[in-house]
Amino acid sequence: MSYTKQEVVDRSQVILAHAWMVRTFVKHSDEGEDFPELMHIARAIFDTSRALETRVDDHDAYLKMLRKKISKLRKATDQFALDAPEASLHTNFQQAVISIKACTKELEELLEHVE
Repeated sequence: MSYTKQEVVDRSQVILAHAWMVRTFVKHSDEGEDFPELMHIARAIFDTSRALETRVDDHDAYLKMLRKKISKLRKATDQFALDAPEASLHTNFQQAVISIKACTKELEELLEHVE
């Protein structure tokens, strides 16, 4: 299955809205003060989202930037999956890990299937 550039941009924006909620949760959690390494995922989501939002109307530029940013987001996601359980075993952190993993995976899959 392949997607048009417009479909990828539109779906990516929805995925990034979900990722932004993970960022917000982590950024405002009490654990963030005690475990500053958790902020890496918050910064990676912020960086990716802000870099892409200015390119929504230029699909080629958006996709180029997403390809540039996805490896950093993947690395931060993988590290967050290791760091989060060290900070807290609370369900909120477990769900945040699941959520950001799904967001990152879906963005990667979209890039693989764009026309």
